[in-house]
Amino acid sequence: MAKTVADILALIREHDIKMVDFKMVDINGQYRHVTIPAENFCEDTLKRGIGFDASNYGYAVVEKSDMVFIPDLDTALIDPFCQIPTLSMTGNAMIIDSPENRPLAQYPRNIIRAAVEYMKASGIADEMKILPEFEFYLFDDVRWNVESRYIGASVDASQSYWNSDTEGHGVVVQKQKNYHIAKPFDTSYECRSEMCLLMKEAGIDINYHHPEVAASGQFEIEPQLGEVVHMADATMMIKYIIHNTALKYGKSATFMPKPIYGEAGSGMHVHMLLFKDGEPVFSDDNGYSHLSETAHYFMGGLLKHIGSLCAITNPSTNSFKRLVPGFEAPVTVGYATSNRSAVIRIPAYAKSPDKRRFELRNPDATCNPYFCYAAILMAGLDGVKNKIDPHANGWGPYDMNLYNLPEEEKAKLQGLPVSLEEVLDCLERDHDYLTEGGVFPEELLANFIKMKRAEARQMAAIPHPAEFDKYYNL
Repeated sequence: MAKTVADILALIREHDIKMVDFKMVDINGQYRHVTIPAENFCEDTLKRGIGFDASNYGYAVVEKSDMVFIPDLDTALIDPFCQIPTLSMTGNAMIIDSPENRPLAQYPRNIIRAAVEYMKASGIADEMKILPEFEFYLFDDVRWNVESRYIGASVDASQSYWNSDTEGHGVVVQKQKNYHIAKPFDTSYECRSEMCLLMKEAGIDINYHHPEVAASGQFEIEPQLGEVVHMADATMMIKYIIHNTALKYGKSATFMPKPIYGEAGSGMHVHMLLFKDGEPVFSDDNGYSHLSETAHYFMGGLLKHIGSLCAITNPSTNSFKRLVPGFEAPVTVGYATSNRSAVIRIPAYAKSPDKRRFELRNPDATCNPYFCYAAILMAGLDGVKNKIDPHANGWGPYDMNLYNLPEEEKAKLQGLPVSLEEVLDCLERDHDYLTEGGVFPEELLANFIKMKRAEARQMAAIPHPAEFDKYYNL
C-alpha cells in the first residue's frame, strides 16, 4: 500500500528523525541530494517540491532550468550512513507550470516510467522484471593523478598475487583465480555480507554475493528479480550502499569496467522477462531454449540496435577496455544458451515458465540505470513490433565457444563497436526506437551525445603511461 504523508510523519516521530534527505539523479546516473530539517516536511512538500537547477545536473532543458523535485514516499528509508538520524527518499523532477507541475521529460526516473507506460500501451506486456548483476572491485588503497608533469594511477588489494612477498601470512590469491574463493582468502566477506543486509533493509532482496574472477579484489552481488522501475531505484541504492559500506571497512569500491590491466572486467549483466496479466510472455515449452516467439523478437530488437544501445549501456571510454576478446565479456553480436561469449545469454537453469529469460551481457555500471533499462525495454519492444527474428538475421543461436572458433569463422561474426566515439555515431544514426511515444526526448539524446563526445575527445587527448613504454625511445 502506498505511503502517505501521515505515514512519513509517523516514521519521523518513531525514529526521532532529524533530517529528511532527497536524493536526485544527474544525467550521468550519480546521486545529488538536498536535505531539509524533519520539522519542515509536510503536505506542502509534495505540492511545492524541492527547487533545483536542472542545468547543473547536466540536462539541457528547453524550458527554464528551475525545476522542483517531488519525493516518492514509497521510496522512504532511514539512511544507514548518516550519524544524524536521516530519512531518505528519491522521486521525480517536475517543470514548474501553472496551475500544476508536469514531469520533466529528460529526468531519468520519468523516462523509465514513460517506457513502462509505452510498453503497457503497446499491448505486448504490462510488466517488465529485471535482474542486474553487480560486479565491482574493492581496493585497500587507490590513488591517481592527472597533471601536466605526472599521469598515473595505482591500486592495491591485500589479497592480490602481487603482495605475495609483503603480505606476511601467505593469504594471497593467484591471478584470475579468485572465483568463489573461500576464507581466509576472501578477506572482504563481512563487508559484503553487511552490504547485503543493508540492501535487505532498503527493500532490495538479494540472491547471493561471492568473489568474482579477478584476484585483485573483484566481487559480485546479485539481487532478485524485480519490477523495472523499482530495480532502477534499487540500482542507485545498491551502488550507494556498496560505496559507503566499503569506506566503513577502510576500502574503496569501484564499478569501473576495467580498473586493472590483465584482470577480468566488471559488467552489469541485465536479465529480463515480460509479463501480461500475470502470465509470462517469454515462456514457450516448444521454443528454442523454451523461449517464446515474442522473446526471440525482443532479443532481435536488442541485437539490431546493439550499437546505439551501447552508447547508453556502456557510456565510458573505459567500457571498451572491458569489451575485448579473451575474457568473459561478450564481443560477438548473437544469442545462445549457457554461452557467456555471446552478447545475449539464455541461462539454462531458469526452467520454470515464470523465470525463463535471457540476459544482456554487455552493459556496465558506469551507465545511468534509468536510461539503460528504459533503452533496453524500448529496443526489445521495437523488435517485437517489427518481428525482428534474430536467427533469420544471422545472430545465432551460437551454441559453441565463440572465443575458440578458427579465425576464418570469427571473421564472419558481427562484433560490438570498439570505442565510445563509435557507439555515439551509432546512436546518432539509430535512435528512432528510443523516441517512440516520446519516451526519450530528442533534446536529451542530442545533449547526451554532445556531452559524451566532449568526454571521449578529452580522454583521447591525455597521454597514457603505456604510451611512454611504447613510444618514448623511438
